[in-house]
Amino acid sequence: MEAISDTPKYGSLKEALIGIYGEDVRVKDRRAVHGGDANEAYSLYLSNGETLFIKANSVERADFFRAEAEGISAIRSTGAIRVPRIYATGADEGYSFLLMEYIDSVRAVESFWEKLGTDLARMHKADTAAFSKSGKYGFNRDNYIGAGYQKNAVKDSFIEFFAECRLRPQFELAEKYFDDDMVRKINRLLDTLDRYLIEPDMPSLLHGDLWSGNFMADEKGMPMLIDPAVYVGCNEADIAMTELFGGFDKRFYDSYFGFIGMVPGYDDRRDLYNLYHLLNHLNLFGSSYLYAVVRTIERYSFF
Repeated sequence: MEAISDTPKYGSLKEALIGIYGEDVRVKDRRAVHGGDANEAYSLYLSNGETLFIKANSVERADFFRAEAEGISAIRSTGAIRVPRIYATGADEGYSFLLMEYIDSVRAVESFWEKLGTDLARMHKADTAAFSKSGKYGFNRDNYIGAGYQKNAVKDSFIEFFAECRLRPQFELAEKYFDDDMVRKINRLLDTLDRYLIEPDMPSLLHGDLWSGNFMADEKGMPMLIDPAVYVGCNEADIAMTELFGGFDKRFYDSYFGFIGMVPGYDDRRDLYNLYHLLNHLNLFGSSYLYAVVRTIERYSFF
């Protein structure tokens, strides 16, 4: 298994290019690329004919890119599914950056959805010992989901991890939205998660933010993952996220569950996994997500 924290770190983009190519390579041109809400993104056209992809943000966000590099490296180390190759992180004249391979995406092949399902299932079945060394669930470092901070303290219980590292921090950030009655319901939910969630048969490395904007077809039309928020958890949490904003193609689910199997009761647990993402969206984007959050709390805190 590859090391997951060996991405070179440089003091400037020029140093990074020399470190990669071993010669004085310069940027001839750059073009803006859609790179998500949190960062600026560009394709860099170099004097040696190569093209790279770069994400940029403020210097204060340098840790965001180091965390992303580690997450991508963790997924790559499973050998299950393609992710972009990471070349460097660093900072240069007031901005931080993440430098990676440029992928010229093309139309997906006919078997794209089946392969995405099978490859993700293989990733979920991969050994996770290197990613949460002092326990089963979590990750060796905290990281980010979108622009939000993600706590990854390692726990032996997935249910404890989900309560203390996923739901509770988001509830604390969103406390201004909840009255005393709702706070009681939230505390009841956190105290009784074991009524709804299960301890997985095995821990799984998760992408962590698996919606339609975070996978793509590569230059051969095959699936690859991008922009992870990785941690070791229950595989169902990744699948639940795929259904939050409309769902993937049916062939994906048939392929995924055909490979890994489905534990009875998943449909009853799905919305509880997605409460984490709804809370994160509430904290990042505001009150338009409050109704969905409250509805989910009331569903799972009722008895």
